[in-house]
Amino acid sequence: MAKVAAVKEAVKETLIGSQEPESAQLSAQTKARFSRHAQTDLETGELALGPEQFIDAVAPPNEDYHKIKREQYSILFRVADRRNRGKVNLADWGYFENLLAKPDAEYEIAFRLFDVDRLGTVKYDDFRKLYELNKGPDSIPFNWDCEWARLYIGSKTKRHNLDYQQFSQMLRGLQGERIRQAFELFDKDGDGFIEPEDFERIIMETSRHKLSDHLLENLHTLCNITQGSKVSYANVRAFQNMIKEMDLVELIVRRACAKSADGKITRTEFLNHAAKVTRFTMFTPMEANILFHFASLDEPSGRLGLRDFAKVLDPSWRNRGIQSDEAGPPAERTTSQNFFAQAFESGYNFALGSFAGAFGAFMVYPIDLVKTRMQNQRSASVGQRLYLNSIDCFRKVIRNEGFRGLYSGVVPQLIGVAPEKAIKLTVNDLVRGWFSDKQGIKLHHEIIAGGTAGACQVVFTNPLEIVKIRLQVQGEVAKSVEGAPKRSAMWIIRNLGLVGLYKGASACLLRDVPFSAIYFPTYAHLKKDLFGESPTKKLGVLQLLTSGAIAGMPAAYLTTPCDVIKTRLQVEARKGDTTYTGLRHAAKTILKEEGFRAFFKGGPARILRSSPQFGFTLAAYELLQTALPYPGGAKSEAKLGGSGGVVDVAAAMKDKTPDTPFVRSRNALKILLDLDENLGRTTLGPNEKGWKVLRQWIPTGAGSSSSASSA
Repeated sequence: MAKVAAVKEAVKETLIGSQEPESAQLSAQTKARFSRHAQTDLETGELALGPEQFIDAVAPPNEDYHKIKREQYSILFRVADRRNRGKVNLADWGYFENLLAKPDAEYEIAFRLFDVDRLGTVKYDDFRKLYELNKGPDSIPFNWDCEWARLYIGSKTKRHNLDYQQFSQMLRGLQGERIRQAFELFDKDGDGFIEPEDFERIIMETSRHKLSDHLLENLHTLCNITQGSKVSYANVRAFQNMIKEMDLVELIVRRACAKSADGKITRTEFLNHAAKVTRFTMFTPMEANILFHFASLDEPSGRLGLRDFAKVLDPSWRNRGIQSDEAGPPAERTTSQNFFAQAFESGYNFALGSFAGAFGAFMVYPIDLVKTRMQNQRSASVGQRLYLNSIDCFRKVIRNEGFRGLYSGVVPQLIGVAPEKAIKLTVNDLVRGWFSDKQGIKLHHEIIAGGTAGACQVVFTNPLEIVKIRLQVQGEVAKSVEGAPKRSAMWIIRNLGLVGLYKGASACLLRDVPFSAIYFPTYAHLKKDLFGESPTKKLGVLQLLTSGAIAGMPAAYLTTPCDVIKTRLQVEARKGDTTYTGLRHAAKTILKEEGFRAFFKGGPARILRSSPQFGFTLAAYELLQTALPYPGGAKSEAKLGGSGGVVDVAAAMKDKTPDTPFVRSRNALKILLDLDENLGRTTLGPNEKGWKVLRQWIPTGAGSSSSASSA
C-alpha cells in the first residue's frame, strides 16, 4: 500500500506540480539570521522574535547609530508582524526579508506601516493619527489641511484613501512641503528671508538623518554664499535640491575628477560635466555654489578633489572629535606607543624597499659591471685600451669570462643593495612626510628630502661599492696579469678592514647626495605632471617604470664625474698605475693625465644602468606598497578624515553599500524619518508610548489587547 501511495503522489506531482511549505523555501542565510535571535514561544512551542529580538536581528549592536538611533528600528516590527500577534515567526521573517530585498523597499515598507487594515490602502485618519502619536513634542508643526495635502488626499468632505503608488508619491514630496511650511513659519516679516539659526533648525528636523556631520555643523554658513546675512527661500530650495540629488552629484563628481589631470575640479567643470551626464540641465548655478561652498570650507582653493566632496556627499562622514552617543572618547596613543607604531611602519617599508632594491639591482647588474670596467680603464692611448667602448666591453666579458662573468660579485651586491635602497626609499618617504602639508610639498623640500636620503644610504653604499668594484675588475686583472689570484668577497672585506671599507666615502657622498636630490623630485613630478597621477588615478607598471627611467637619466649622467673619482679611489691599483691619496688628488690627476672627458667615462653605461635600475626599484616598491600595505597604515585604510564615517582615498567615496538587512532597514527608515526626525523613539515625553499603543486601536479581533500587552 505504501508503494501505491508513493506512486499516486509521484503522478500527482507530475500532473499538477508541488509546492514546498513557505518556510522551506527560505534561504539558509535567512533561516540562520532568524534562528540566531529567535526564542521559543511558551504557548505554541515555535521559535519567534519578540520586539527586542527583532531589533537585535535587524539592528546589530555593533553597527553605526550616529544618525538613526537603534530603538527607532522598532517601527519595522509592525511591518514584519503581519498578523498583529506581538511576535514574528520564521514565515513572517522571510516575508520581511523578501520585502527588504525589493528595489522599492523603502516606500513599500512605509506604505505597509500605515496600511492599518492591511487591505492595500492608507486611510487619511490612520496616517494622521500615527503621525501625531509619534512626532516629537517640540517638532516644527505641519499643517495637514494645507493646499498641498488636499491635492493628494482631497478636501475635508471628500477624503479618499491612497493606494501604494499615490502614497509613495505623496511621501516623496512630503519633505519639501515640510521645509516650505517651516520657512513660512520662521519668515515672520514675510520678506522671503530667515535667520541662519532658523534654517539650521529646519534642516536638522527634516534632513539630519541623511546628511554628514560636516554639513550639519556648517549649516549656518549658507548665508555666506550671498552678500547678506540671512538665508533666502531660493537658498533653501537650492540646498534641498542638492541634497535630494546626492547620488547624481557623486556620479558627476567622480567622473569629472577622474578626467582631471590633478584629480580636482572647479565649479565650472562640475557644471560642464553635469550637462554631459544629464539630458537636461539638472543643477542651477546656485546649487553648484552651495555644493562648492560646503566642500571648500576647510580648503577654499576653488579646485576641489574627492576628499573635499566626500565630507558633503557621504552621510556617514564624521568630523574629528565627534563621536556617537554610544561610543566613548577615542583612546589616545601614548608617546611610546606612537614611537613603536612609527618604528614598525618604517621597518615594514624598509623590508619592502629591500626587496625592491635587490630586484632592481639584479635586473641591471651586467650594465653596472660594464660601467665599472670602463671607469677603471686608465690609459689615454687607444692602443693600450682594453675596451674601446661599452659594447666592446660587454662582448669581451662574455667571450673571455662567459655569461656568468657579467654577474661577477652579484651576491654581495644583492646583500648590500637591499638595505642601501631600503634606507634611501624609507628616508625619502619619511622626510617628505615631515615637509608635506595640505597643499603638498615644496620643490626645495623635495630636494632636501632626496639629498638626505642619498646621504643616509652611504653607510651601506660605500662598503658595498668597494667590495663589488674589486670583484668586478678581477676578471680583467686575470687576463692582463698572469697568475693573479681570484679573491672572494670575504677575503676583500678582511683585507680592507673596517676603515678600508669606507675608503672613498667622501666621493660616494659627493655622488649620492646630488643624485638623490635630482632623482626623487624629478620622479615625483614626472608621475604627477606627465602621467597625471592623482588621488583618483593610479599609474600602471609601465608608467611607473618610464617615470623612474627618465628621472634617472639626468641624475646618473650629471653625477658621473663623482662616480669616476669614487671608482678610482676604491679599486686596487695595479703595478705602474697612479695611487690616489684623496678626492682632490684623484680629480687633479685624472684631469692632468686623461683630460676632462675622462670624468664622463662610463657615462652612457651609467645612464643605461641607473635609469632602468631605479625604474625597476621604484616601480617594485610602489607596487609592493599597494599590494601589501602596512596593516592599519594610511595606504591600507586610505582614510580621508574623521573617525567612523570615512571614505576610500583612491575611490574617495563608497562605491557600493553592503547589501544586508541592517543596511536595507536603515534605508527604509530614512524615508520614514522624512515625516519626523523623532519617529519611533521610545522616549518622547507625553507621546512616549508611540507605536506601542498602535495595536490597541487596530481592528484585529479578540486577541488585540493581549497582543498589545505582550508587545
